[in-house]
Amino acid sequence: MDSRNLDKAIEIYSKLISGEEINRKHPDNGPLYEEFYGNAEVYDIVTNIMKKMNLALYEYEDSLFITAGEGNRVFGYTNDDMKKNLGLRLNKELYLCYFIMYMILLYFYKDSESYQFREYIKAEAVISETSRYLQRITKDLDVLITEEIEQDSFKAIALLWDELPMVTSANEGENTRASKASRAGYVKLTFNFFVAQKLFVENSDRYYPTTRFRALSENYFEEYRGRLYQLLGGEEDA
Repeated sequence: MDSRNLDKAIEIYSKLISGEEINRKHPDNGPLYEEFYGNAEVYDIVTNIMKKMNLALYEYEDSLFITAGEGNRVFGYTNDDMKKNLGLRLNKELYLCYFIMYMILLYFYKDSESYQFREYIKAEAVISETSRYLQRITKDLDVLITEEIEQDSFKAIALLWDELPMVTSANEGENTRASKASRAGYVKLTFNFFVAQKLFVENSDRYYPTTRFRALSENYFEEYRGRLYQLLGGEEDA
């Protein structure tokens, strides 16, 4: 193994693990992108490191991104970690935020063949989609869901959402605070997490997806679909 190639591979790994984006056109790390795709040994070392560390490596629009693999407790988040980050206490509160996250993802991307170009999303659209899908699922719970635990989970989410007011006050409008007091507050909590993860940029109550978000969402539907996807209208089960 060439020591120079090893150094380059470690440099690529260290930048990606620190959250830095490696882009072909970037003035500083552009050469690392070329090293990754132009040097077979560097490519093999990096991909082997990612595999051993249970990290997923994605390429999108001449950029490299990584995310924690399924069940990665070192680089990923546990449910307790997520509750702490979001300021939540109960599992049903966390699962509601997870559901909202999925609604946001579906707003831009339904499957690998139907990417929907949308420049931004607003909280009102998320609230509307969440209400629509929860109503659809809970209406046919007995038909769609055979597992009692699964059914109870969706019931808990639906009941929590149904009990929440749209906003905490008539004067709140678009100046919604992140909280557990309203539907808009839960959506704000979720968006704040996405912004902190560099998945969205907020401007005038509009949330614009970053290249990182598009990369992760596209690759999600290439690799995972899951039970929730099936219940929301997908044809495949994972």
